[in-house]
Amino acid sequence: MPERTRAEPGSARLVLGIQPVREAVRRHGSALRELLIEDRATPKLEALARFAADQGVERLRRVPRSDLDRHARGVAHQGAAAFAPELTLIALDELAADPHLQAIVLDGIEDPQNFGAVVRSAVALGGAAVLWGEHSSAPLTPATFRASAGAIEHARLCRVHSVTGALGTLRERGVNVVGLDGSAVVRLSEVDLSGPSVLVLGSEGEGLGRAVRRACSSLATLGRTVGVDSLNASVAAGIALYELSKQRTKSNV
Repeated sequence: MPERTRAEPGSARLVLGIQPVREAVRRHGSALRELLIEDRATPKLEALARFAADQGVERLRRVPRSDLDRHARGVAHQGAAAFAPELTLIALDELAADPHLQAIVLDGIEDPQNFGAVVRSAVALGGAAVLWGEHSSAPLTPATFRASAGAIEHARLCRVHSVTGALGTLRERGVNVVGLDGSAVVRLSEVDLSGPSVLVLGSEGEGLGRAVRRACSSLATLGRTVGVDSLNASVAAGIALYELSKQRTKSNV
C-alpha cells in the first residue's frame, strides 16, 4: 500500500496561494475538506471560486484576511487557502519496479523553497519522481507546497528512511544512479540516461554526502560554471532533469 504522510486524526493538509490552491482543487475536487477565499472581490479570487464550483468543491467560505493570516503563519496566501487530503507517497519497491523510471533524489535539501522548486521541475520535465530521506530534509509544509506552485499535487513522491539504502536497492534492481558533482570529469550529457535512471542532488552547502556518493553508479557534472562556484540546487535540478527528459524523448522517437 502507498505510504501516507502522517497527520493528526481528523486533520487535513493546508495549501496556500492561488495557484497551489487551484491545483489542489484540480487534483482533489470534491475531496477537499474546505476552501477559504478572502472576502474581497478580485478577478483572480472570483475565477478560483468559479473553478472550485465547477470541480464540485462543496464547502467554500468567504473569510476575512485575518483568518487566512492566522492559518498561514507567515506564508504568503494571496487570499486563498484549502484543506486538502494528505499526499500519497509511493513505496520504494514500486519505483524500483518501474522499467521506465526517471527520478531525482534529494540528499540533504532542507530549504522548502528549493525542495518545492525541484518538485515543480520534476513534474514539468517528464513527470520524474522525487525521492528524499526522512531526516535532514525539508518537511512537507505549506511553504513547500507553495514553492512548487501546486505541482506537488501531481508529483510522484517517495520518502525513505535512508537515501543511501534506497540507492543501493535501486542499483540492485538495475537502475542507473548518477550523482551530480561539479568536480566530476564526465558531463551529464555524456551519460546514457535512456534506461531506468535516477539523478542524485546534494545540498548547496555540502554537496553529496560521502556515503551517498559511494552509493552512486557514477558521478557527472552539469558543466563548468562561470563567475560562480556552484548553481542553486533547484536550478541544477532543473538543468539535470531537462537532460534526462531530452534523452528519454530521443530514445522514444
